[in-house]
Amino acid sequence: MKNILHISSSSRTHNSSSRILGNAIEEKLQNVYPEHKITTLDLLKNPFPHLGEEQVEAWFIPAESRTNEQNEAVKRSDDAIAQLQASDIIVISVPIYNFGIPSVLKAYIDHIARGGITFRYSENGFEGLVKNKKAYIAVASGSVFSEGDYQPYDFVVPYLKSVLGFIGITDISIVRAEGLSLPDLQDTALEKGIQSIVIG
Repeated sequence: MKNILHISSSSRTHNSSSRILGNAIEEKLQNVYPEHKITTLDLLKNPFPHLGEEQVEAWFIPAESRTNEQNEAVKRSDDAIAQLQASDIIVISVPIYNFGIPSVLKAYIDHIARGGITFRYSENGFEGLVKNKKAYIAVASGSVFSEGDYQPYDFVVPYLKSVLGFIGITDISIVRAEGLSLPDLQDTALEKGIQSIVIG
């Protein structure tokens, strides 16, 4: 049994290329792993709050010493981390917005990247604590960012690979649908992205 967590972050629910690409990855995963369970986390419909003082302060208080209000403040983060840890495969569907990730995805990452829980520091440096996971990142973009003039402006793939690696997820595959706004590429960009999906 494979537990698959699919995280969508597009601000569009219809005609979203990142969602379509992520769904194509999900479909191929289902074919490869007939015994599976899929959990969908749509950050547009269920956004995480941007971190506030209550959440951050409560994180550094032992659970047994927290007030009811502090326990409530950390519950969403605790639940998200438990969901992530219970997953074998993570699919992240993400469009490139202004060279970066959507703010809803950044808020989610802020809730799951927690010292002592999903990573820790030691005399040998940092250690990620979310281990034995496979991640697929479905990236949709209007321009071409994997190469050429716009490659230096891609802050999505390097960031996600870095932050996922920081918490212990290092087996990462990138699938791109790019050039979606370019006249000579837009008609085939999404289909090429779907055809490039390799599971394994």
